[in-house]
Amino acid sequence: MDSRRTDALVAAGALAAIMGGTYANLSWTGPLERPLDPAGVTLIVVASLTLAFRRTAPLAAGAVAAAAGVVYYALHYPGVFASAPALASIYTLAALGRRKAAIWLSLALATGIYGLMAIAEDDPPPGSWMGLLSGWLVAMVVIGELTRHRRAYLRAVEQRAEEAERTREEAALRRAGEERLWIAQELHDSLTHSISVVNVQVAVAMQLLERDPARVRQALAAIKESGHEAMHELRATLGVLRQSEPEEAGLSRLPRLLSRAEGAGLRVAHTVAGTPYALPPEVDRAAYRIAQEALTNVLRHAGAATVTLAVEYDPSKIVLRVENDGEAGTAGPGMGLIGMRERAVAIGGSLTAGPHENGGFAVRAELPVRVPA
Repeated sequence: MDSRRTDALVAAGALAAIMGGTYANLSWTGPLERPLDPAGVTLIVVASLTLAFRRTAPLAAGAVAAAAGVVYYALHYPGVFASAPALASIYTLAALGRRKAAIWLSLALATGIYGLMAIAEDDPPPGSWMGLLSGWLVAMVVIGELTRHRRAYLRAVEQRAEEAERTREEAALRRAGEERLWIAQELHDSLTHSISVVNVQVAVAMQLLERDPARVRQALAAIKESGHEAMHELRATLGVLRQSEPEEAGLSRLPRLLSRAEGAGLRVAHTVAGTPYALPPEVDRAAYRIAQEALTNVLRHAGAATVTLAVEYDPSKIVLRVENDGEAGTAGPGMGLIGMRERAVAIGGSLTAGPHENGGFAVRAELPVRVPA
């Protein structure tokens, strides 16, 4: 509706301008001009009103305007402005990408007007504006093409800007999701392990409260250490949210982790195969967290079992195996295996878990690495 209203206003403005320019004698077609009468005014009105349809039906509007202009000049009415609506339609066709239609309409208008000049008894007198018609026709086609290319360029720029904005929003959402997952994994792995150790030690303390006070003191000391470790892990994780650098979790902290597991009642055997080397931080962290969660699962589900933690260093990967010989307990299902598998897959590795051939349960993780030069 806005474009139609605009075109109607353009048509009304063009009619007023053409009538004003014609009555003011602002252009001249030669000595054979006749006074403007109602028939000539009607032709100007028809040509001008076609501008109201220049975008909805540009070719039909242009054909009517060109025909009205040719008839206007054939009857020797004054001024050259009657062809202006046809020129506007030619420009509109070119701007809309209909170049062939614009050229054919230009040729039709030029053929009609120059045909009239060719069959006239006298050549156009000097000062007549009719000789400029061919230049205006070419100019309308060229300007229409330039307008079309400029609009296409602006649309492309807007689309690229919108696509860039969408890409930034998607990247921000993806980063936020990755950060939430990382925080959830860190809190789950560290706090679950500490709380499991505390639960085991509390159970031991309750059973030995009266029979063996010395063991109770050991259990309370282990609870204190586990609480301290949980607070340390929590501060480290929250430190990331405050943009500080937390202490990195890695395989260098395995002895401390195994010591806590032994304090909770597990019998742990730790083996290392191959020559240890410095791991990338993300691989080192993933390996430690997988080992930590595997030990937590043993505490929750297998009780006081024998655990074998084997680390194998290979030039292209690190293999982590955690095996236990305990029996399944009564603890409900959790997110431990899912979290371990997510950590392995996130760095391009894999994790398998299932019953061990000698009884108990086994977890095996393969994590790809790059050996430093």
